[in-house]
Formats: sequence, C-alpha cells, structure tokens
Amino acid sequence: MAFTGPFEDRLAIHELVAAYADAITVRDPAGWKALWAEDSEWCLPLIPGMESIKGREAIFAAWEAAMKDFPNMVGTSGLGMLEIDGDKAKGRAYPRELIISPDGATRTDYGLYEDDYVKIDGAWLFKRRAHSILYSG
Repeated sequence: MAFTGPFEDRLAIHELVAAYADAITVRDPAGWKALWAEDSEWCLPLIPGMESIKGREAIFAAWEAAMKDFPNMVGTSGLGMLEIDGDKAKGRAYPRELIISPDGATRTDYGLYEDDYVKIDGAWLFKRRAHSILYSG
C-alpha cells in the first residue's frame, strides 16, 4: 500500500508538504523555515554548492539566497507514497513549480522529493529532502 500509518499523521504530513509549496508561493520565509527539523538536510544535487546542506539555519540561508533569483514562483506539491513508523516517516513528493524570471520568461519544473520526516513535540517536520528534476520546460 502506498500510504501507511495513522490517519492523523498522514494528514499532518500532507499538510507539511502543502505548507512547503505555499510558503514558496506566498513568500513566507519564516513559515518555510519552520517546516524543517533543527538537524535536517536538504539535498539539491543538480545545483552546485547545494548538493547537501545540513542544519535548519544553513538550509534557510541557502533558500533565502536562491529565492532572490526567483522573485515570482508558484509551487504545488502532492504525495505519491508515505510510510509512517512511529515518529519517523518516509515519503515521495512531486513538486510542480511555475518559475517566472525577472525578464518575464517562464519555465515549469516537475520534480521528485525523496523525503524523511520526523515528529517532534507533536509536529511533523522535514528531516531530509533530496530533490531531483523529472522535467523542466
């Protein structure tokens, strides 16, 4: 089965993934940062220097710097798989980003996040996100 674990936890992780895309779209840096565990890791292997960023503060600093190059973005995301085991979980998320460059050019990226989630003090957070591009055009 593609989705296992308690309903309440599955719903909370769906909301975590949705909140990530929403924070990008509405430009909510504090909201985006709050989605990460303190000792998390963000892996963007196709972007030099961002192959593995460790720690919420470093991840946030990298995101803030990167977002300066993308002043207009619309993000959405859905889960394709989720397995919950106590306070840990694994999932696959499929983000779609409409990117509007400062010169007006547009591009749509479809990606894959291989995710690890952790439940801390009753809240689900990203422990690790490893991104790959499935399509860009």
